[in-house]
Amino acid sequence: MRDYSNHIQHRDADRDVEITDITAHVVEGNFEWNIVEIETDAGVTGIGESYRGGGVPELVEYTKRFLIGENPLDVERLFRQIVQEMSGHGGTTGKVVTAASGIEIALWDAAGKILDVPVYQLLGGKFRDEVRMYCDCHAGEAYAVEDGSTAYAEAEAYSPEAYANEARRVLDLGFDALKFDLDLEMDNDPDPFNGRLSNEAIEHKRQIVEAVREEIGYDVDLAFDCHWDYSVESAKRLAHELEEYKLMWLEDLIPPENMSAQIEVNQATTTPTATGENRFRVHELSELIYEHGVDIVTPDPTTVGGLSETMRIADRAEENYMPISPHNVCSPIGTMACVHLGAAIPNFDVLEFHALEVDWWDDLVTRDEPLIQDGYIEVPEKPGIGVELDRDVLEEHRFEGPS
Repeated sequence: MRDYSNHIQHRDADRDVEITDITAHVVEGNFEWNIVEIETDAGVTGIGESYRGGGVPELVEYTKRFLIGENPLDVERLFRQIVQEMSGHGGTTGKVVTAASGIEIALWDAAGKILDVPVYQLLGGKFRDEVRMYCDCHAGEAYAVEDGSTAYAEAEAYSPEAYANEARRVLDLGFDALKFDLDLEMDNDPDPFNGRLSNEAIEHKRQIVEAVREEIGYDVDLAFDCHWDYSVESAKRLAHELEEYKLMWLEDLIPPENMSAQIEVNQATTTPTATGENRFRVHELSELIYEHGVDIVTPDPTTVGGLSETMRIADRAEENYMPISPHNVCSPIGTMACVHLGAAIPNFDVLEFHALEVDWWDDLVTRDEPLIQDGYIEVPEKPGIGVELDRDVLEEHRFEGPS
């Protein structure tokens, strides 16, 4: 078995640092945010975030068995050590990689603080001073989450007018790029299992898109998410019906496992398609990119393997003249890590903001002003990812488990 533990014999004394503790916190926002902290004997604590959901905190804590005493500056080596040490736990994919992603981000934050540079500098430098955000929106009262489930509202909440009104409200907040969910409960009629859309369902979706376009015009970027719900023929029919509305993209039209099906859908329409958030590591996205199964690739850095792994994916996308728009449903911690990524990637396009309903989202970090200003986040010049946890807010919203 490969041994990625520390075999380094020569290092400057100022950089001879050790990890002393690793802690996972779960914060109850609109999702269960998995926050990672790595303490070092240099008096520096790195913070990161893994994708939401259960099981991840336990995996983060498990890595203390072999990461305590390691040097946090060896970010790439330690990521590979996690994958290798936990290979028998499914370490090349799934929640082990998700846990490793949050640890990797926290290591970059610690490294930036130890070396007194922002993370984007460690990733190779800066292409832009600010990162453009798109706001993930929901029509009226149409969305609620409890234990990871979508709770649908009454049918009237999904009227085209409700979508248009919400689009106007979010536009007035300063965003110039929006995304809505387009998968609805009515999609399950007359059969809840086969993924086939009725003509009525497709027409209702067309009316939603038309109403939003009429409200906001064509100078605003507009995307819709379908959450992997449809059959290939329904995906192609829907994408064709929406071509005239010049969408930024149509996201996750079909289940993610079958690459040939994804390629067929993408090649059947001029509506740009996007996918990639539930794939792990560069290996699971390479074929998608090289076979042009998608127009915009959307890996989630807190899922896919962290910042370095996302940059590898971005490199492959750039080879194929493809933009990358990371999926992001994080707290400010994961979001700011993605901001540094957006600064360092030439083919970066736009970053998701998915916490409009969390009025204390900004409060989780110690900061006087909101992070998002007129639809953009300024790339920080502070060491690390540039933000620190507010301990009081973390404790106030700490998730104690299902009630």
